[in-house]
Amino acid sequence: MKTLGVDLAAATKKTAVAVIEWGAGSTGSGAARLTHLALDVDDQHIVELFGSTDMTGVDCPVGWPDALIPFLTGHLDNIAAPVLEHDGIAGRRLLAYRDTDRFVTRETGLIPLSVSADRLAHPAMRCAVIQAKIAQLHGPQPRDGSGRLAEVYPAASLKIWGLNGRGYKGRGVPEAERLALLLAALEEQAPWLDLAGHRDSLAGSDDLFDAVIASLTARAAARRRTLLPDSTHAAAARTEGWIHLPDCRLDELPKGS
Repeated sequence: MKTLGVDLAAATKKTAVAVIEWGAGSTGSGAARLTHLALDVDDQHIVELFGSTDMTGVDCPVGWPDALIPFLTGHLDNIAAPVLEHDGIAGRRLLAYRDTDRFVTRETGLIPLSVSADRLAHPAMRCAVIQAKIAQLHGPQPRDGSGRLAEVYPAASLKIWGLNGRGYKGRGVPEAERLALLLAALEEQAPWLDLAGHRDSLAGSDDLFDAVIASLTARAAARRRTLLPDSTHAAAARTEGWIHLPDCRLDELPKGS
């Protein structure tokens, strides 16, 4: 099995990808090897990698809140009712956050950025275009992650796996030091993961590091070892997307096919 992790930015710059081949590590069976790592990646490369791997984890929302479309349509058509339904802060939260965002907060205490009211909106627009390009070649991918594309959230994966993911993003010296410590902690907890000479690159880029975490989470999603939407979340997950939170330890990822 090969998994692809994508740390998606609004443009090619700072977009990172990581491919992990499972059962291909230098330590023998039950291991994994980082076979491809790249930064400043364009849409075409992402689509090509999707086609050559088994499961993709993308660190970006794959959909928008269900409430947002009727709200915008009502505003466009000067129909008051669907707009007034979201009067007040509680109503606006339904426009800003998806069902899966609220689920992640309940499970982890983390608050994902809003896809409709924060800087994440621009990458999400690019993600929608990439999904359309994938659909043209490989068929539409369900937004709930039941196909070959799953939405992931590296910060949540790190927390679930007991890795301190605070303060490692950025270009300053403190951030670089925290990233180095985080990478060392990952190596300690996942000795079965062969970084294949990419350690220095990972230590120098939080984008590349996040792509690796996305690829690891894609493995959990492929093996159905993530928290899946139950009947109360299933409908929203199909339209808005679903963030896949690992439901397994790191050392369980290499097991199985």
